[in-house]
Amino acid sequence: MKDFRKDIVIELLNEAGQVMMAFMVYRCWPSRYSALQDLDANSQDIAIESLTLEYEGWERDYSVVEPVEPSFTKPE
Repeated sequence: MKDFRKDIVIELLNEAGQVMMAFMVYRCWPSRYSALQDLDANSQDIAIESLTLEYEGWERDYSVVEPVEPSFTKPE
């Protein structure tokens, strides 16, 4: 288990699937995981999984910038 800590990148996407923001997380490892509960097709429950990461440092990747949305002009 000497290499259980890994550097990862977390990317935040917009509705179009484009990367808006990114974070570099250094030497992280999972400390808690909660799996799906039993689902019932007759209920209105939602499925939620949970993962807790511990880490030794992080920073925002400022080279990733929010994409510019095209501006629409009103036809004349």
